[in-house]
This record gives sequence, structure tokens and C-alpha cells, in this order.
Amino acid sequence: MNFIDFWQHIPSKVNSTLFSIGNFPIKYYGLMYILAFTTTYLMMLYRNKKDSFGFDKKLIEDFIFNEIIWVMIGGRLGYVLFYNLNYFISNPLEIFLPFKIVDGEFILTGIAGMSYHGATIAAILGTYFFSRRRKINFWKMADFTVVLVPLGYTFGRIGNFTNGELYGRATDFILGMYFPASDDGLLRHPSQLYEAFFEGIVLFILLWNLRNLKKIPSGGFIGLYLIGYGLFRFMIEYVREPDSHLGLLSLGFSMGQWLCLCMIIIGILLILIRSFITKQINVKGNV
Repeated sequence: MNFIDFWQHIPSKVNSTLFSIGNFPIKYYGLMYILAFTTTYLMMLYRNKKDSFGFDKKLIEDFIFNEIIWVMIGGRLGYVLFYNLNYFISNPLEIFLPFKIVDGEFILTGIAGMSYHGATIAAILGTYFFSRRRKINFWKMADFTVVLVPLGYTFGRIGNFTNGELYGRATDFILGMYFPASDDGLLRHPSQLYEAFFEGIVLFILLWNLRNLKKIPSGGFIGLYLIGYGLFRFMIEYVREPDSHLGLLSLGFSMGQWLCLCMIIIGILLILIRSFITKQINVKGNV
């Protein structure tokens, strides 16, 4: 088998289950969440020391725990609201319970379906309420954290890849792969890996190298993150298979693309508003 054949058949060789407890499988996807939050936590400790933010280690640990809860709840609710609301209105127990009821019997299904955009909204809200409770400047805390988020996010997309889900559209591109879950035998873009690379690694490198740039206003890094992620994700959505029950929406855009357009607009507005506020504060300070 040459390298091309090996590459194209990687998904069929990946076992999504790490191990099983009885009939309950523990998947690599769950491990990726642990790695994502652990990596973010370690990078927060590193940045706190390197860039002299002065946050207490215990505060960072509390913040990470706070964000885990908000991200998990927000990611799930985002999927329900943005991608499958009608189904969950009819099956509300399945929003947070890992089973469905069929003919009066409980069938274990696990909790399938998380929305990045829902998780992002929840993470920002979680940061706001945490900062308010601890009497910390929200913009400082957000700028401190958001630079590191893409690195953790990388693991999430790798988890999607090991699950064989969220694969791309059919292609004859050399990087295409055969995904068993597609059931059509066609080569498809490994869009999960594209996202892990561009929305994760590349975006992290960009934000990390800009993190101490004085021209960026307080709170501006949230805007840069929203713009950067939105642009990368919008482009990759062109090769990602749309959700089968949604398809393409207005103007031929997917739901993910519409949500990313909202992210980009909000990111631009946020930078403009925070720049204006910062200038006004500086002007008053010099009077």
C-alpha cells in the first residue's frame, strides 16, 4: 500500500472508542475535551507568568472549571437552538439525557451534537459573570484567555475526526479520505483536519504573536478572535458537508457560514467600539 492509499483510508483504521465500561463506550472524543481544557489551563499559567498578568493560580483553576461548565451547557444548547430545534421540542429529555425513549423503552444513545457557536457565546457569558463575581476587569480576563482558545480548540476537531463525523464534501483532491459513515464510498475532504489546522493552530499562532501589540485596544482580542475564526470557518464550510437535515440555506450558505458572518460583523464592531472608548479614555486622561 502506497502513502496515498494509506492516507485515504485512515478513517477506517481509526477506532473511535478508547475503552468500554460494560456496554458503555468511552470515546477518544471525550479525551480530546480533557486535553483541550488541560492545554488551555497550562498555557494560561505560562502566559500569566510570561506576560506578567498577575492572576493567582487558584483563580485560573476556578476560571477553567467555570468555563468547562459554561462551554458544555452552551455547546449543547447551541446545537439544539441552531441545528435541530424542532426535533428537541418534540424530544426535550434528549437535550441533556444520554438516551431516547422508543416504544416505552430507554435506549442509550450518548449525547450527540455540540455547537461551537453556542459554546463560544456561553464561554463569553461565563467569563463576564466570573469576572464580575471576582471583581476582575472583564476585558483583561477575556483578552488574556481568548488568545489561547484556538490551541485547545484544535483537540476538539481532532476528536471529530476520530469519531468519523463532520467530514467534508465529495472531492477528487489528493487529500481526500474515505469516511465509513458517509455510506457512499466517495472520497471526501477531511474538513475536521482543515479546521484543526486553520481555526486552531494557525489562528493561535497569529493571536499569540499579536498578543502584546499596544495598538490593539483592551477587549480587541475578542474581536480579532471572532473575525479570525469566522473567516477561516466560513471558507472551510465550502468543503464541509452541510448538516443533512438542514442542507444549504439562503444564498447557498450553510448554517455554519451564516453564524460565522455574524461572528465577523460582531468582531469588527467590537474592535471599533473598544478603540473609540479607549481613545476617549486617553483623551480625558490627558486633559
